[in-house]
Amino acid sequence: MLYREFGTTGWNVSTIGMGTWNIGNQWGEIEESTALETVRSAFDRGVNLFDTAEAYGIPQGLSEERLGKALKGIRDRVHIVTKIGSWGRRTGEGLPKNTDTVRLCLQASLFRLQTDWADAVLCHEGDIEDPDIYLEAFEQLKAQGYLRAYGISTNDFEVLKRFNANNTCRIVECDYSLLNRKAEKQMLPYCMENGIAVLVRGPLGQGLLSGKYGADTVFTDTIRAKWHKNEAKQSKFKRDIEAVTALQGSLMPGEEMAATALRYVISHPALPVAIPGAKSPQQAAMNARAGDRLLSSEEREMLLQRMYPTVAA
Repeated sequence: MLYREFGTTGWNVSTIGMGTWNIGNQWGEIEESTALETVRSAFDRGVNLFDTAEAYGIPQGLSEERLGKALKGIRDRVHIVTKIGSWGRRTGEGLPKNTDTVRLCLQASLFRLQTDWADAVLCHEGDIEDPDIYLEAFEQLKAQGYLRAYGISTNDFEVLKRFNANNTCRIVECDYSLLNRKAEKQMLPYCMENGIAVLVRGPLGQGLLSGKYGADTVFTDTIRAKWHKNEAKQSKFKRDIEAVTALQGSLMPGEEMAATALRYVISHPALPVAIPGAKSPQQAAMNARAGDRLLSSEEREMLLQRMYPTVAA
């Protein structure tokens, strides 16, 4: 596993982390024992950054609970990133949106994670207009020792700039993959200029870049079922499958589809950390293996040409 400086946090983190949305049953049922073994499999292969959120899981918070159990005894050897901002949307409980609620939400997360502090807490409202509630609460919580750094999870460049108006945003989490390169235009260059660490969610296109699915696949989990909701979404799904198929058919012998996609992400000059999810120890191990080397700019360009031969990168 390769390691790198994580923005200006001072942390040395693995190029491949682990997202834990998948271990909370929203991507299909998973036994708790399997969930815990999956986390430990990642750790045993060098992963030292784990991403979660208060909203992950059925029931809500289950991903944090399972991650906390899995990391028992090794908490001081890993970095935990969690996210706040659900405000009871999934449970139908309308919580007051203020700094006290942010504080209480973090205390609840720390309880589920079985830890006294979070290495980082991110605002989970990716379209927020006024981030002052979060900024005020995060600064208070940081001063009290409950978190070491904070940032935001968003795909909106303007939202990121508003959140970083006081130059206090240390981490941004955004969607980025061979199937979604929007972050390359503004988000990643901005992070490079401002010393903001980058966490990449969706580095495998929510599983499509594993190469396991075809145009006739119909997803039924609560996350990906929306891809079949209407004709426009189904057409987008079909185009993505075509791009993945083109790449898969051009891989050299010995190249792994998922590892290649992950290496594309972690090889960007912004030095992102990819946080793919996993639902088995084997998947976690495969993801971790991708962190053993980077791709050159020429190799990255070649991948794009394989997937989109008629479109200039």
